[in-house]
Amino acid sequence: MANHRISCPLVLALLSVFFYSSVVLSATPVTYNVVSLGAKANGKTDSTKAFVTAWTRACASANPATIYVPAGRFYLRSVIFNGPCRNNAIRVRIEGTLVAPSDYRVLGNGANWILFSHVDGVTVSGGILDAKGTSLWACKSSGKSCPSGATTLQFFNSNNIVVSALTSLNSQMFHIVVNGCQNVKIQAVKVIASGDSPNTDGIHVQSSSGVTILKTKIRTGDDCISIGPGTTNLWIENVACGPGHGISIGSLGKDLKEDGVQNVTVKTVIFTGTQNGVRIKSWARPSNGFARNILFQHIVMVNVQNPVLIDQNYCPDNKDCPGQVSGVKIRDVTYQDIHGTSATAVAVKFDCSSKNPCSRIRLENVKLTYKNKVAEASCVHAAGTSSGLVQPSGCL
Repeated sequence: MANHRISCPLVLALLSVFFYSSVVLSATPVTYNVVSLGAKANGKTDSTKAFVTAWTRACASANPATIYVPAGRFYLRSVIFNGPCRNNAIRVRIEGTLVAPSDYRVLGNGANWILFSHVDGVTVSGGILDAKGTSLWACKSSGKSCPSGATTLQFFNSNNIVVSALTSLNSQMFHIVVNGCQNVKIQAVKVIASGDSPNTDGIHVQSSSGVTILKTKIRTGDDCISIGPGTTNLWIENVACGPGHGISIGSLGKDLKEDGVQNVTVKTVIFTGTQNGVRIKSWARPSNGFARNILFQHIVMVNVQNPVLIDQNYCPDNKDCPGQVSGVKIRDVTYQDIHGTSATAVAVKFDCSSKNPCSRIRLENVKLTYKNKVAEASCVHAAGTSSGLVQPSGCL
């Protein structure tokens, strides 16, 4: 009888190949088509259940998973995609349009239309989110009692998020909100709403770190991008804003105990016909909040009402103003290579707190004109330096 012996190294090699093959096979991506799960692409049939089923399966999968939304219009009520999930690689690939209920009351009293909560490693790409917000805007402008409205898309307490090539259309309230998140990338996004639509901030970031916003176009009725308390390490680059209220840090100081904002870069942005350009705003009331280490760089203003603004007496419509002194401390803010046209005579305005004056403000190569002449500047309780050509000058 022949003596067939297999060496230990060969056994180990065979086992390793088997193990590697098993791992590769087990990591095979899976796709869940919402139509296969009952969604109808007619814009009328309620497809919410199919989307929830797709999410439940993708979230429970041990493998990377894709939720695929093909071309067509899919009616969707308010939905929450909850985590944590079994895997951290879920992609929602949208080729069609998600359509909100046309009756604003269906979503209007809820906080969100589409919410991702406690997820990790989620990518949302492509498609259109049509929130049907125009009827709610009309209600608000009529003076009637109306719901406050829902945010179109929010990520809450989530990490490692990507949003790309998405269009948000006519949100009831904020379009995209990043709240309590880490490592978020938003790129090639379009936000579209009427210039007189109320509270329709394009992208709002708060209590989050490591957020990047790139190559994005925002036309809306409120801030193109608003930056709330607790935001750190935010990078905004290559953004077109207008109409809208500009890019705003704040409002800050709404609460006495409030996380600050720091390490924010806003660069290569064009503002066209906006109410504000780059703005920092805080309420005139006590607060331990702050804004520091802020860079506004390579900015073009085209007929902007308030191109450069720090407003520490913020009070919309002068209603219920606290009438105190802002406790928010603003320092280390740099304005570098900012030029263009102002729609008002005062293009640079620093209205800072008498108790906590703005400090270490830097203006470098700033040239803003009003009606083909050098614009004016106004400074109250602000200190800093100017370098290069700075027009308007003599303010700090």
